[in-house]
Amino acid sequence: MQSEAQYALLELFRDGGVFMYFLVLCSLLALGVMIAKFYLLFVAHRESKRLLDDVQEKSKSPDNIEGIIEMADETEGPVAAILSSGLRRVRERGQGDKDVEKAIQTTGSIELGFLERGMVVLATIANVAPMLGFLGTVAGMIVAFGAVAEAGQIEAALVAGGIKVALITTATGLTIAIPVNIAYNFFVTRIDQLIIDMDRGADIVLDMSALARARS
Repeated sequence: MQSEAQYALLELFRDGGVFMYFLVLCSLLALGVMIAKFYLLFVAHRESKRLLDDVQEKSKSPDNIEGIIEMADETEGPVAAILSSGLRRVRERGQGDKDVEKAIQTTGSIELGFLERGMVVLATIANVAPMLGFLGTVAGMIVAFGAVAEAGQIEAALVAGGIKVALITTATGLTIAIPVNIAYNFFVTRIDQLIIDMDRGADIVLDMSALARARS
């Protein structure tokens, strides 16, 4: 039974023509990016939440700047990077709010770019895969009607067979695009949540900077 199913899938792949190779390539690329993004965002979200919970109380005293820097250096994720770079500026005497804010903005831009890496690939595949499938269908229809023209007469079986083969690529393209779209939207939501966490980290840095200035 299993061998018959595998044979049927292989036949569908062959019937789909050359466009199936491009669609399979798209699916493998999308799968690799989705696995990497899921792991990256899962770790970043978990570590950022833990770090923010840990430093919430400690951030009320400028005496804890060094300790929070050490905690941030030992933690992965964009929030840790912002806390580390921002508080290092606060620790350096003579660094004003503009220097601290510049450090936060620079680090935030770098981290955001890292979080969004691969999203363009997913968006491209989600848009291109259905179009590739449709193009394969159009090409298959041209071949099917060409076969009808050569036969000199319209046979229902011949036309139906050609249309069936042509629609394989469209079905494959949609099968790839739908889960990629779902994954893309899920990742966008996760990134938005991390941006909120990054803003919370930036607020902690600025609050500690104000406390440090008030004491000096």
